[in-house]
Amino acid sequence: MRVLIQRVLSASVSVSGESVGSIGRGVVLFAGFTAGDSVKTVNELALKTVNLRIFPDAGDRLQHSLIDVAGEVLVVPQFTLYAETSRGRRPDFTKALDPDNASELFDRFVEALRQLANAGVATGIFGADMKVALVNDGPFTISLER
Repeated sequence: MRVLIQRVLSASVSVSGESVGSIGRGVVLFAGFTAGDSVKTVNELALKTVNLRIFPDAGDRLQHSLIDVAGEVLVVPQFTLYAETSRGRRPDFTKALDPDNASELFDRFVEALRQLANAGVATGIFGADMKVALVNDGPFTISLER
């Protein structure tokens, strides 16, 4: 599993021109899954994500977690995190988990975040052509992998 975390001031995701999720201050999580990922993997990364100290204190030191600041979460499924680009010019996505299993793990990841987070959790729609808009805070981007 790979999660790309972007700290944001606000973000939204839309499908076919209609908003399906939006947040204020918090993080956008782009989540991708591969063979060998499990509910255990999902739970570990959800716990790590909400506890990472990626928000600054008054002295501008990274001392606060998503839970500490009651930050919101927007989770977007992103199979392209497993793009293989070492050969040729066209990305290969064979390392991405098949859609049925990935969809189930995505739902479990979202549920784990909802149980752990101290604020709202919004999502994109698995398999949809989504448009994501965000105002990056920093910019500040971190990649997690299990």
